[in-house]
Amino acid sequence: MNATLEDDMARLALQEEQLQFDSFSADTAWQLGMRLKEAVETRGKAAAIEIQLTDFPLFFYAMPGTTPDNGDWIRRKRNVVQRFHRSSYAMRMELRKKGVTLTEQSGLSLRDHATAGGCFPILLRGTGCIGTIAVSGLPMRDDHNVIVEVLANWLNCSLSELTLGPADNMDD
Repeated sequence: MNATLEDDMARLALQEEQLQFDSFSADTAWQLGMRLKEAVETRGKAAAIEIQLTDFPLFFYAMPGTTPDNGDWIRRKRNVVQRFHRSSYAMRMELRKKGVTLTEQSGLSLRDHATAGGCFPILLRGTGCIGTIAVSGLPMRDDHNVIVEVLANWLNCSLSELTLGPADNMDD
C-alpha cells in the first residue's frame, strides 16, 4: 500500500469530520446546487448534480452535455452513501486498502451501488447523515473534489487542508 492511499484516507476522514452542517434546508440545497453548477461550469465541464434529504429530492440539474447515464451513476453512488454514511470515494479507498470489492465485503450489487467519487453525505452536527450531495460527469476524483470545494467554501473551512491532490494513477 502506498502513502498516497493512506494520505487520501486521512484527508477523506478529515473532510467528513469538518464538512458538517448546523442546519440544512431546501434553501440550503438550492444555493449549494447552484454553487456546484457554477463550479462545474468554471471548469468548462458538464455534470449532473443532485441533493437529497433521506430520499427526498431537493435539487437536481443535468447540464447540457450530460446523459441519463449520469443520473444512474448518481443513484448508484447515492446508494453507497445512504448505506454507509461515508462519501462514495472514501468507501472506494477503504475497499482498495482492504483489497476487496463492495460485493465481496457487503454482498451489494454493482448494478445498484458504485464506489466512485462524487457523492458526499450531508452530515448534520450532532445528528449524523441526513442526505446526500452528488455530482456525475467529471473524472471521479474531480466529482468528489468539486463537492468538497463548494462545501468548504460554504462552511468556511480551509480548502487547502481538505482537497485531494492529483491521483497517483489513472484509476482515480
